[in-house]
Amino acid sequence: MADERARYFRRLHRLRRSARRWSVTAGGLGGAAAVLTPYAGLGLPDAAWAGAAGSALMLAAWRWIDLRAHAARPAPPPLDPAEAAARSRARLVATVERLPAGPNLLAEVRRARARIALRGTAAAEPWARLDRAALTLAGMAGRLTGLADPAVLEAAAADRSLRDLAERVASVERAVRLAPSPARESLAETHRILVGQLNDGVDAYERLVVAAAGYIAEDARPGAGNPAASRLTEATDLLHGVASALAELRAVGDPQRAPSH
Repeated sequence: MADERARYFRRLHRLRRSARRWSVTAGGLGGAAAVLTPYAGLGLPDAAWAGAAGSALMLAAWRWIDLRAHAARPAPPPLDPAEAAARSRARLVATVERLPAGPNLLAEVRRARARIALRGTAAAEPWARLDRAALTLAGMAGRLTGLADPAVLEAAAADRSLRDLAERVASVERAVRLAPSPARESLAETHRILVGQLNDGVDAYERLVVAAAGYIAEDARPGAGNPAASRLTEATDLLHGVASALAELRAVGDPQRAPSH
């Protein structure tokens, strides 16, 4: 959404310029008509001058009326700088997302910003491991279908939960550094518990990614050799059986070729 205050003043300036321009035009045409009509007498050109002057005068009057009506409305309050920055950022993000590589670029920028925000905290290393595992799982997502669909959904929910937990770990850690001595011990214990939960969660996520890779490997491995080769072998055996049956039939018709018992 554009800045309403800026839009209000832009329209005010346009109306003022238009009113002044038509006022000058009406004055010029009216003066020309006033001078030329007595000089050359009344005629068709004088009617044109007078008509143009009257039209310009009416347009000037309407522009001044529009200007006064617009100026009578109070100007919108100035936009908060934080809100203006948020709107500009949203427009920039929307523009980048429309580019072919925009979503991947934005995702990488968000990951880099998150890594910078967590730098120097106990959540930085688990976050980096989670990032690597999530990227690995994203590369396999197209093959995790069928029975693996619930695992993919569970992994997405776990990813969001673990990232939220990492941000909480960093927030508590910063609070521990600023807290007075009586509250520091309690916050430190809470921080220790959250770090343990984060590490356990990332370990479980990595095990899920390894299991997903194993599922893909097993799904791609044929159970009994190459299917095409198996079908060719079966066809060859069938042809050998047909040939043997034909040979036995010909032997039955020719006693000299019949097998002796």
